[in-house]
Order: sequence, then C-alpha cells, then structure tokens
Amino acid sequence: VQLVESGGGLAQAVGSLRLSCVYTGRVGIAVGWFRQAPGKDREFIAALTWNGETTYYGDSVKGRFTISRDNAKHTVYLEMNTLKPDDTAVYYCAARQGGASIYSRYYRYWGQGTQVTVSS
Repeated sequence: VQLVESGGGLAQAVGSLRLSCVYTGRVGIAVGWFRQAPGKDREFIAALTWNGETTYYGDSVKGRFTISRDNAKHTVYLEMNTLKPDDTAVYYCAARQGGASIYSRYYRYWGQGTQVTVSS
C-alpha cells in the first residue's frame, strides 16, 4: 500500500484546510490520520473503517475535524475547521488491514506527511 498526502499549507487561526490521502495497492483498508509537532510525540487525530461507517477522533480535534473517504477515488479526507496554532504539525495518513485503530503502532503503511502551519 502506498499513501500520498496533500492539502497542507499555511492557514490562519479559525480558518480551514482539507487534507487528502490517496492510497493505492490495496482495498478494504482502515485509514488513520496522525500528526507530529516538533519536540512532541506523534498524536492520533482521526481514523475510520474501510467502509467509512465508524469513525474515531482524538480529544483535541473532536468537533473541529472530520474524517471521510471516497473509496471510488481511493481517497481519505481530513476536513479541518476552526484551526488553532496548536494544530501546527506534520500530518500523516496511515493504513492497515482490519479495523481502525487509534494507536499508531498498529498501522503498517505510512505516507510521507504534509506540513500544516496555523498562524495566530
């Protein structure tokens, strides 16, 4: 499985960005989003099952971020609203066979990451 993220960039606080993760090589995979800021541990953001019916969110983004997928396009999205400077990080999408997980150690496949910078 190969994953390619896009959509990162610079945003203003309370603004929005939408990240995309295109996956190839396998279908029926669960996908998660994680982020890592300089000097901090990798943080779980959101995940959803292969059919998109079940979603999970980290506490820091609940109510602001939405994960979704379009399997016909082999793409998973992360809609980020009401952005805060604390959301600044490199965002990674990850994939695994089986159910979605909030733990990064269960994901076998990772993208290269996309930088999101939120200015105040």
